[in-house]
Amino acid sequence: MRKEYLNKLVKILQKEKIDAILIAPSEEMEFIMGHNTHLCERFQALVIKSDGNYFYICNLLTADEIQSVLGPEIKVYGWFDGDVFTDTVKKAFEEQGLIGKTVAVNSTERAFLILQIMEAMDVKFINGKPVLEDMRIIKDEEELNNLRMAARITDESYEELLKFIKPGIKEADIAEKMNEIFREKGADEGFTMVCSGPNSSYPHYNDDQRVIQEKDIIVLDWGCKYNNMCADMSRTIFVGGITEEERKVYEIVRASQEAGERAAVKGAYIPDVDKAAREIIEKEGYGKYFFTRLGHGIGYSVHEAPDIKASNKRSLEKGMVFSIEPGIYLAGKFGIRIENIVAVTEDGNEVLNKASKEIMIV
Repeated sequence: MRKEYLNKLVKILQKEKIDAILIAPSEEMEFIMGHNTHLCERFQALVIKSDGNYFYICNLLTADEIQSVLGPEIKVYGWFDGDVFTDTVKKAFEEQGLIGKTVAVNSTERAFLILQIMEAMDVKFINGKPVLEDMRIIKDEEELNNLRMAARITDESYEELLKFIKPGIKEADIAEKMNEIFREKGADEGFTMVCSGPNSSYPHYNDDQRVIQEKDIIVLDWGCKYNNMCADMSRTIFVGGITEEERKVYEIVRASQEAGERAAVKGAYIPDVDKAAREIIEKEGYGKYFFTRLGHGIGYSVHEAPDIKASNKRSLEKGMVFSIEPGIYLAGKFGIRIENIVAVTEDGNEVLNKASKEIMIV
């Protein structure tokens, strides 16, 4: 167990008056336990109580593995396939004093299992995602240094990509080159998204087989991992030329992105940060084509808290790290996005990405 984050989590549970949190196999489990297991139809979960004690419930097929990870002093409740799993859950909750209590649930636990547990015993389940997000929303200096390095490596890859991209290659070829560069620079593969031509108008495009053509717009969205911390950057480039409309939209997005960066300082109200960037696009008449949030938190995951959007009614604090990535997406034509990662500091902010935001024609 990662004791530092276990202690943070317990303090949050106590503050929010939550009796325990149930964490199914997930990235969240790996983060706090240092181990993850296969998520399947069989119920299993790490349960952490507000007094700092914890236990595990799982099928017998993983019980020995979990026991070896947690150590002999931690109780592991195993259940057999031929049994009703809720009988074991009820026994565990009775022994651990959780009957009639409030238990938060993480983001990967399946509703059909929670419903069966609720039918079998008196437990109040609540959304535990915000609790787990708050546990790691503030980055310490070591985490910030790793985020800086991840951003730097991703920045450096941009110059190499500009030399590599040309008509005739596939989106997948560019994505493969991204990961090749990451490996060469000592980082782990992160994620890659290459959206060319009309595909650039899809903010979360999920294919990679289109062939790059002359006069294409390409939205590059990519980032490596360094010491388990993620980078994320978007740049939009132009193949063989740029039209007046494309130039106009690009400069609007750039102005919006830079306004968002300026607004994202310690104490800023998150809806105001979103507004600072969004109103620039709206005033130019493209408001309905900017239909995503302004940004998302980043750290051990590419997407985590805090979301930078109008409905997130909280203020920025020192140590929060997130993207500022406005975009304009004209369906069937083209899209443009520019994204940097920003860390909130005591006296303002630090923009982690340094790669040029100038118009690039390759």
